[in-house]
Amino acid sequence: MSSNRTALLKVVILGDGGVGKSSLMNRFISNKFDSQSFHTIGVEFLNKDIVVDGETYTMQIWDTAGQERFKSLRTPFYRGSDCCMLTYAVDDMQSFRNLSMWKKEFLYYADVTDPDNFPFVVLGNKVDVDDDARQVSDEDAKEWCLANGAVPYYETSAKTAVRVNEAFMAVVQSVIALDRAQDSRGTCSYNSTEQTINLNKKPSNNPDTSCCGKIM
Repeated sequence: MSSNRTALLKVVILGDGGVGKSSLMNRFISNKFDSQSFHTIGVEFLNKDIVVDGETYTMQIWDTAGQERFKSLRTPFYRGSDCCMLTYAVDDMQSFRNLSMWKKEFLYYADVTDPDNFPFVVLGNKVDVDDDARQVSDEDAKEWCLANGAVPYYETSAKTAVRVNEAFMAVVQSVIALDRAQDSRGTCSYNSTEQTINLNKKPSNNPDTSCCGKIM
């Protein structure tokens, strides 16, 4: 890809309501944290340009409602994703147990053609909580990630900005690594059957930006 082109990468953040998905996205995009933010209603997305190895990438990050009643609103937006960030809160064991459910839901509705090689990144958010409030150990999280295909894992804090940028950069690195691996095998598409993102092709200037709102 020439250095004057920008690749569009669609990233979906999934996880239970209240684990901090919106806060993580806002921390990465604007480096701000709002302790009074409310749950996302439906879906919203934000863009951020980043440079990796001299190349520019636009991350289109989709924040989805975690509550079951919003499932019909969020699932149509899974298609065309280049990476999925599975998120839980380290002080919420149930949100960790639900990671497998979120992964299964994403793979089904995104219609991923190669589930074994699709890039996921796991975030254990809210590491700023007191040690006695923590319910999910680092060891348990790493064990889950290993059992699910050696998924990259980052413990983050949207509140204090711990490893947030590093986690989002890992998303881009995962997509680039997969793209290069498939290029070496002569394949050209690696995500959903409905919409694929080619890292060597300039995206359209008129992307579909339809989304539901967010109550603030």
